[in-house]
Amino acid sequence: MACGGKFAKMKVVLVEDEPRLAELLKEAIGDYFQRFEIARDGIEGLAKVRETQPDVLITDITMPKMNGLELADAVKKEFPDLPVVILSAYSDKEKLLGAIDVGVVKYFIKPFDPEELLTYLCSLAKKIKKQSLVSLKAPFTYDLQSEQLFKNGVLVHLSKRESRFIAQLLHSPNHYLNNEAIKERLWEDEEVSDERLRTFIRRVRLKSDKTLIENVSGQGYVLRMADE
Repeated sequence: MACGGKFAKMKVVLVEDEPRLAELLKEAIGDYFQRFEIARDGIEGLAKVRETQPDVLITDITMPKMNGLELADAVKKEFPDLPVVILSAYSDKEKLLGAIDVGVVKYFIKPFDPEELLTYLCSLAKKIKKQSLVSLKAPFTYDLQSEQLFKNGVLVHLSKRESRFIAQLLHSPNHYLNNEAIKERLWEDEEVSDERLRTFIRRVRLKSDKTLIENVSGQGYVLRMADE
């Protein structure tokens, strides 16, 4: 496919409770992408989105624990710019009316040709590439696709967790996260002390700049953008 190169750094999360269909899609199109993660229900899907920071979320509608529209709604609150593609059985057609309200960009009625989905993802890839570089407080930029921070166009060498911290701030409402949310998203089930968190933040600020990531009254941290 002519678009193949644009998929090289893209990450996809597929949420599908039918194992056979999930594996079929992964076999058909998964190799085109940098990462192609599968989740079996909406709750697992939300965790995968938080962990992976994908470029696209593909989700079935009818699933246990949390359906696709509930998942899309939850994801959009944390990652408002993440494109969400819905997979739907014909019997779910009326539910698709609710897809508009949660910002779904496209839906496919089962059964569908995986090549059709891949073609659509190609069109998304072109848009995502153009939008991947975000201007932060000068002289910093952040590449959403490579998850890397740059200062005056020069790469700032961050660990995977440090880079993910900036991505989490970037995607959060008002670019702010409180201390507990940072611990939950970066360390998940691991117990993290306040002192360990402060040491982690201090290291990130030393590598970048203390004015890029600012403390908010000891309650959390905010990422400063270009227009602030």
